[in-house]
Amino acid sequence: MKYGVSTFLTDESISPIALGTGLEERGIDALFLAEHTHIPTSWQSPSPDFTLAREYYRTVDPFVALGAVAAVTKTLLLGTGIALVAQRDPIITAKEVATLDLISGGRAVFGVGAGWLEDEMRNHGTNPRSRGRLMDERIRAIIKLWTEEEAGFQGEFVNFDPIYSWPKPVQLPHPPIYVGGVSERAFARLAEYGQAWMPIGIPPHELGALMDRMRQVTGTDTPVTVFGASHDRESLDTYAALGVERVLFTLPTLPQDATLRALDEFAGAISTTTQ
Repeated sequence: MKYGVSTFLTDESISPIALGTGLEERGIDALFLAEHTHIPTSWQSPSPDFTLAREYYRTVDPFVALGAVAAVTKTLLLGTGIALVAQRDPIITAKEVATLDLISGGRAVFGVGAGWLEDEMRNHGTNPRSRGRLMDERIRAIIKLWTEEEAGFQGEFVNFDPIYSWPKPVQLPHPPIYVGGVSERAFARLAEYGQAWMPIGIPPHELGALMDRMRQVTGTDTPVTVFGASHDRESLDTYAALGVERVLFTLPTLPQDATLRALDEFAGAISTTTQ
């Protein structure tokens, strides 16, 4: 089993460069960065018990940050966790991911999901009710842009005549797409265009049944990367027994010294599991 982290980087947190080098020095193999372009002032919590943490308001652009990490690392996987595709132009997004893959020597991972913050979507001109169909079309278009010399797309939401778009990704046929979500629709997406499943917030003892269902729908033994994984010994042993390919520990958004101490804690948990 492999080990990575997922986090929000902000203007107040550890820098991308310090984080990337800190991860590689500790043998942690992957970094997945969250995305929120902004938080509308109109957003209101659906419950008094639920508030958005400070990092949601201050998140840096994941692709710019991952590009900085790429420059100071050699083996670290560089992923989005998750890219909000329903809020992104597909032509620009295809170029950003392909450029990251190029400058990193083939280490980009495109983690995707439909998102949840509806006010944010509306600011991008996205109808929350159709965001799933929109995301699917944009990903199909992105794959064509990555894999075809003259790529065009005609759909319900995405329409462009054949165009030239470079660079192409280093990885063939394209960078792996990790699909978030635990619904039947998420599993159908995984079967159509995903290379790995990335569930979030699933207790270890509930994961096995969901993995079985996912594989029934996809018809394949799709690799699993657990997002927001627990790092206690019992949980890690459970993930390993289930055949999970990689776990991503949630790294709190903290200044440099506190972040490096958290990475030391993760490295210690990994060491006790792998002995």
